[in-house]
Amino acid sequence: MLRRQLGWACIMLMVSTRCLLAADAASTGIVDPVVLNQLSLQQAEQLFAGGNRELLAAKRAVEGAEADTLIAGQRPNPVLSLGLSSVNVNRGHGNMNQNGSNGLWDKTYNSALQVSQLYERGNKRELRTAVAESAVKASGFDFKETYRQQALAMATAYFDLKLAQDTLLIQQANVASYDKTLQAAQLRLKAGDVASADVARIRVDALRASNDLRQAEATLQKAQALLAYLLGKDQDAARLYVSDPWPSLVSDQLAGTESNWLPQRSDVQAAEARMEQAQQARKLAESLKTRDLTWSLAYQHFPGQEPGSAPDTVGASVSIPLFTNYQYEGEAARAEVDYTTAMEAKEQVRAAAVAEMRRAKADLQAAVDKNRRFDQSILSEAQTAADAAEFAYRHGAMSVMDLLDARRILRALQLEAASVKADYAKSLSAWLAATRQAFTYQD
Repeated sequence: MLRRQLGWACIMLMVSTRCLLAADAASTGIVDPVVLNQLSLQQAEQLFAGGNRELLAAKRAVEGAEADTLIAGQRPNPVLSLGLSSVNVNRGHGNMNQNGSNGLWDKTYNSALQVSQLYERGNKRELRTAVAESAVKASGFDFKETYRQQALAMATAYFDLKLAQDTLLIQQANVASYDKTLQAAQLRLKAGDVASADVARIRVDALRASNDLRQAEATLQKAQALLAYLLGKDQDAARLYVSDPWPSLVSDQLAGTESNWLPQRSDVQAAEARMEQAQQARKLAESLKTRDLTWSLAYQHFPGQEPGSAPDTVGASVSIPLFTNYQYEGEAARAEVDYTTAMEAKEQVRAAAVAEMRRAKADLQAAVDKNRRFDQSILSEAQTAADAAEFAYRHGAMSVMDLLDARRILRALQLEAASVKADYAKSLSAWLAATRQAFTYQD
């Protein structure tokens, strides 16, 4: 009785501990670790967002542009100058003061202290800041564009791995089927029911199926390596196994016009930000023609000039550049060219985005049509034909060559069906990425 009570107490303690841990995880937002051998597309995107190297590089570019903004917004620092002149090199007389005082402060050295400050005119600092801020905005959109492109590459690699997994399963089933057929044929050969040539043909096809299986294993390993790189999980490539089924066919994904999604594309927004940056840079180049001023305040200590004269004096000066040789025509012309280039680049990016959308739309429509044909008729009829061939061969109504041909056709169609499903999944991902839509995964 005591042991039973202790057992129930331990169970209750374990359950309460698990509940407390779950509550703590829910309150702190901690999620369960991703299981790599049962990886969903949503989990893959989570790993991708935190470990993709291209994304990290794009993030560093944004941080560098933000640092440039701090640099551009600073005023020029003042300059402190210290000077000493009128030093007598005659050792006999030195710098004796004629008034009779001969302390270090009273010697006839001409010492000066001056502070200079550059004063920028023409809103140069504000324009530099505007140029840097536009660069930050463009870098932010570049980061989003990198995410869009790398997310598409990740989704493509995900479905390539799923295709490799399905291909491996098909090849494994094919090898197992040939092994059973070969064993049965060898038994029938011993009984004198089939010719040795038929057994040899079956053995050859079995060996070819083994080679196909080995190739499928290599393809799977390469697909795992590619997806692992995009996720930042290179050391765990062999553990990757995707678990999501193929997305179902949808008919409303092609809705929407260019006016809805084109202005929201990150590459188009980055091009617009760079055009704005070029426009601000053009204004900054024009502001160079506004003269900056440099003012200075000076204090001078020069004792011993005349009896009774004050040794301390102060002064001020203003420096103004003279544009007698050059008036920044080159900077202005370069800024105009950069602005024109930015405008043309924006139109080029918009045209490329529209072309990408149209290619993705054509690929998606073709993939939908092919999937429907396979799902509605091709695979079912091929399976029916293969089953009929197996039945006929077992009852002696079909030769072994016809049986092998039926199996090859079925296997080829099964592989093609998996490839068609992968093409649809990748085409759907490309369409969603081109039109800046979230990937809505549907079973």
